[in-house]
Amino acid sequence: MINIMQSEFLKYKRTFTRKLIIFAPLFLVIYALFQKLFMPADYLRPWQLLIDLVYNWSPVLFIPIGMALFAALVKLQEEKAGNYRGLCTRNISPFLIWVGKVIVMAVHTLLATIVFIISIIISGFITAGGAVPWFKIFAGGVVLWVTSLALIPIQLWAATWKGTFISMALGFTGMIAGVIAAAKPYWVYVPWSWPTRLMCPIIGIHPNGVLLEALDPLRDPSVIPIGIILSIMALIISTILTAVWFTKREVK
Repeated sequence: MINIMQSEFLKYKRTFTRKLIIFAPLFLVIYALFQKLFMPADYLRPWQLLIDLVYNWSPVLFIPIGMALFAALVKLQEEKAGNYRGLCTRNISPFLIWVGKVIVMAVHTLLATIVFIISIIISGFITAGGAVPWFKIFAGGVVLWVTSLALIPIQLWAATWKGTFISMALGFTGMIAGVIAAAKPYWVYVPWSWPTRLMCPIIGIHPNGVLLEALDPLRDPSVIPIGIILSIMALIISTILTAVWFTKREVK
């Protein structure tokens, strides 16, 4: 498994995929600098406004579409590398190849999350004033990463099965379904809704972007451990199921 993961990491070296996934969150810093040019010299917006904006849009838009794009790029990159033909000539388990690919994608999304958190802090120091909500920044980032992990094998399966179009279509459909389900009781059945739903008690924002009232049911923090457990279980189950599919597909 270690050799498989090393091979996967090597495939990402000096590629556009790695640059896009890891450095895309730096867009927040560029956006903050651009905003600063048009802000009055003595004006600083509240930190909460920045947190509300970033942590509301990220799970709604950037996670489903970004994960779909990531999986599509991984598929295209694999095609350039021989589309598994070289690996199939060796005594390597296709099951482990798939699991290794999922793990390496998870590591890269973790790196992207770290850059994302750093970008938020830098953006806040440029455009925001007042006390820094450290807990919300770090808790929000970690929860977003954990609850997005279940999407990796799902999107990778879609991209490997039918290509870029299906992967992006699934991501777009998941984005819409996630927004609709996040505020509903059936949110637990829609993996794309988990990051959005868990941001409600952490940040205090409705999925539609409106500030939640203090006694709003969506502020109930009991959904946080539920969402995290669901995500980890879904990651394990979907990785196993898609790995079995990948193994049978390669045998054929």
